[in-house]
Amino acid sequence: MELKIGKYVVPITNPEKILFPKDKITKLDLINYYHEISPVMFPYLKNRLIVMLRYPAGIDKEGFFHKDAPDYFPSWIKRKAVKSTSREDTVHYVVGANQATMPYLANYGCITPHTWLSKIDMLHKPDTMIFDLDPDKAPFATVQKVAFLLRDFLTDLKLVPFIKTTGQHGLHVVVPIKRLHDFDTVRSCARVIAQELVNKYPKILTLEMRKEKRGRRIFVDYLRNAFGQTAVAPYGVRPHDHAPVAAPIDWDEAADKKLTSPRYTIKTIFKRLEKKGDPWEGYAKASKSLATALKLI
Repeated sequence: MELKIGKYVVPITNPEKILFPKDKITKLDLINYYHEISPVMFPYLKNRLIVMLRYPAGIDKEGFFHKDAPDYFPSWIKRKAVKSTSREDTVHYVVGANQATMPYLANYGCITPHTWLSKIDMLHKPDTMIFDLDPDKAPFATVQKVAFLLRDFLTDLKLVPFIKTTGQHGLHVVVPIKRLHDFDTVRSCARVIAQELVNKYPKILTLEMRKEKRGRRIFVDYLRNAFGQTAVAPYGVRPHDHAPVAAPIDWDEAADKKLTSPRYTIKTIFKRLEKKGDPWEGYAKASKSLATALKLI
């Protein structure tokens, strides 16, 4: 079985294999989702390194992160060799190079693509700053409140924040930035922003990494802002029941009391897109320099 996408042919093996047992969602369903969503999703994958979160036996079995593209991948699956920072070897990452990439990776058992925060032409200069708001023991309403506190602070720093559900428990506040600074600078900036917020709202926020010490406070996780770190790609599927999606939303929607992180799934996201379009349209054009923020914090 094959799927023709433009000039590329995606082989489909074991199409009826159940990947999400409770919902009877098959591998073919996942491939078709990534094919159908690709016009909206691809801009967020284009020219980025992809780390594959694979569940070849389905989400009831243990999954694993896979970085190195196998030699047998077709030549149209673009790779980029990157020297490992923790080992002496070189990793050949898949690059988001065309709209057939994700359907092909889905056939390979990749349920969730995680992408780098920089593009392949300037790997050491991120174009994204990200804050991961994980509720842990806190109610989701508190996560929503924190997202708006963070939005307002970032806006005061002359930045343009966007928001997406993680598809699991929390929210990501994401800031497009101009590629002028290295990861250490961006991470330092994110850390100071997080610390400022924690100082202002110590009863609901923390930088404590150990979950047992957080209580019901929300960890403002800025640690992803580092070379080699990744975040779930917008519209990426998460390995949970109902196949929830990491969905870009607008700020009005982020205030909805009925919002949950796994609200949108591969079966419902298209109705939302038909109704409201992609809330992150214009994301790249909203990039701002961190220069002003670095002066103000």
